Amino acid sequence: MTSMIDFGPDTFGWTGAPGGIGNLLDACADYIDYAKIYALNALLLPRDTVKAAAKLYRDHDIAPFAGGILFEYAWQRNELDGLEKLLVELDIGGLEISENYVSLAPDERARMIERFQKRGIDIKYEFGRKNPTAPLSLDELGAVVDAVGRQGIEHVIVEQSDFDMLVAARADAIPALKTQPWFERLLIEADPYRFPKQHVELLETFGTEANLANITPGQVLRLEGFRRGIGRAVNYWIVSRPGSSDR
Repeated sequence: MTSMIDFGPDTFGWTGAPGGIGNLLDACADYIDYAKIYALNALLLPRDTVKAAAKLYRDHDIAPFAGGILFEYAWQRNELDGLEKLLVELDIGGLEISENYVSLAPDERARMIERFQKRGIDIKYEFGRKNPTAPLSLDELGAVVDAVGRQGIEHVIVEQSDFDMLVAARADAIPALKTQPWFERLLIEADPYRFPKQHVELLETFGTEANLANITPGQVLRLEGFRRGIGRAVNYWIVSRPGSSDR
């Protein structure tokens, strides 16, 4: 699965509004599963623009969702009612609940998920912090995957910073992660600024079917090419390794 991040008009791709998104989706809709509306863009962009963009994604069978920073911003200010109203008005349809800068107890996290689900909002959950102080615990991650799964959340996004710290701190991190029974339910955030090197490394490590998030509009098609063995970054293995269907 590929989760794209829609930064809006940006050097990574001119999206945010239907015009740019439409051109992207005409070419690449088949290779995008989710579209994350970056940070507070649901507030910064004109409301009619966000609403039209969300509809365009859904019309192409891509699930849009507002980024977790919007949830954290509302949670800190006790504005969850306002957030619900905004999401319904914009008809985005999805929300990421994250704990990058806030901390939720397990029962509180469950209540937050249930609250928005009752309003018909599809929830994505992101595990991790922007500035972690210690490597993530696989046991804790697994417990969260199972807990939110019981609430109907199929995939959990792993924050890029936490993933990077885990890999740097533990030599056995990758083999240990790959063997977890819940691994296929993870969406691992890649670093847009480390494209294509890190993205290729993730595919080589976890396989070409690995679920990746934070893929920018300008990287979607090339990532799909890497999955299929197309591109100098993967040594064009589609032709350099005849007969291979996967790495």
